[in-house]
Amino acid sequence: MNQFILMLVLTLGGVGLSGVRILSQGNEALVETLGRYNGKKLKPGPNFVFPGLDRVVFKETIREKVLDIPPQQCITRDNVSITVDAVVYWRIIDMERAWYKVENLKSAMVNMVLTQIRAEMGKLELDDTFTARSQISELLLRELDIATDPWGVKVTRVELRDIVPSKAVQESMELQMSAERRKRASILTSEGERESAVNSARGKAEAQVLDAEARQKAVILEAEAQQKSIILRAQAERQQQVLKAQATAEALQIVAKTLKTDPDAHEALKFLLAQHYLEMGTTIGSSGSSKVMFMDPRSIPATLEGMRSIVGDGSTHANNHNSKLDPAANLGLS
Repeated sequence: MNQFILMLVLTLGGVGLSGVRILSQGNEALVETLGRYNGKKLKPGPNFVFPGLDRVVFKETIREKVLDIPPQQCITRDNVSITVDAVVYWRIIDMERAWYKVENLKSAMVNMVLTQIRAEMGKLELDDTFTARSQISELLLRELDIATDPWGVKVTRVELRDIVPSKAVQESMELQMSAERRKRASILTSEGERESAVNSARGKAEAQVLDAEARQKAVILEAEAQQKSIILRAQAERQQQVLKAQATAEALQIVAKTLKTDPDAHEALKFLLAQHYLEMGTTIGSSGSSKVMFMDPRSIPATLEGMRSIVGDGSTHANNHNSKLDPAANLGLS
């Protein structure tokens, strides 16, 4: 009897222990009772199910997971074959729909992503697939999130990893890029040469203008200097002539006064005139354009007598000249 009771206790204990289910944090499980789901869900931690009646049909994590999409062939709008692969970040937000709305969630997700990638790539040309990578990822995210919502799945991120054209397309693209680089280099070289020529011509033109302006200023300054020099020389000559005329007038006045007041001054005047006459001959003889002048020594007294009469007349003319120059200086020697 005691053995039977012990066996019964052990059997019931074994059955009880077999109904305990422990789930880790971040996991959930669905339980069917006699093949029917009645909303029973196992949470993280210890849970109890009735052995033989309850059965755990689906256990999955509710954390975010990564779905690796294998490379696939796509055709762009301009009929170019490319290979595209991607990664999708997703998580289950409703365990019931993830199990009961689709038979194989992961396979359905992969096929859905492949279909959406082909559809989006078919809308773009080859060049756009490289430049619009982020826009394509955003479109795929929005479309996949809407398409997988009935399955209780939330798509959080989609990233295109590689977009690889075929080998023939790659070769043609490399040739195109090489030609484009050579074209840009040629354009840059020609633009540089044009700018250099323009700058050189502009520099020469500016140099010629500056040189012409400098020559013009030099000519103007030289002309102004010559004009000032001529004016100064003319003023100097005029002043010299005025001073010479004034000196002559004063000398004639002195001679006239002396001759009037001193009768013996005539002899001194003869000597001075003879000396001046001789000095004038010496000056004429020493000049470069001199002429030979012959004078008879015996004719000198007659010459002096004639000069005396000239001096007498000269004194009268000097007085008249002085009276014209200065009316206050009229001496009345007529």
